[in-house]
Amino acid sequence: MTDFNLTALRAARKNMLGMLHAHTIQELNFIPENFNNNLLWNAGHVVVTQQLLCYGLANLPMSLPKEMIAEFRKGSKPTRHYDEAEKQQISGLLVSTVDDFAQDLQTKNFGDFKVYPTSFGVTLHNVTEAAAFNLAHEAMHLGTMIALRKLV
Repeated sequence: MTDFNLTALRAARKNMLGMLHAHTIQELNFIPENFNNNLLWNAGHVVVTQQLLCYGLANLPMSLPKEMIAEFRKGSKPTRHYDEAEKQQISGLLVSTVDDFAQDLQTKNFGDFKVYPTSFGVTLHNVTEAAAFNLAHEAMHLGTMIALRKLV
């Protein structure tokens, strides 16, 4: 993974964090008509997905509670309103999981990677590919968040 990839990931997360800080908890929980999720769910989803793609597929421990992974993983959608404490938790994780990943790339072995065919139609073979794919995934959800914020 290049320094540029980490810089791009931090930039995407910074944009998401700005949206979380710019809206009330009610606005962050609002699901517009014809949408299946909200601003806060999208932020939690990218945190969980990065962990699943980069750590889970490499058989490394993830730094998130199992309940959070279940609540925000692929195929999920918000089933309740999130509170201010959860907003703060997700906000912190948007930053800390990137910092931790950058450090872990230097110190952990991501070599035991399970090949994974994505729903985008590409197959991931290693953590470098997973991290690159994760950028595309995060960009897609950032775009969704940009659309959502105009409707709250």
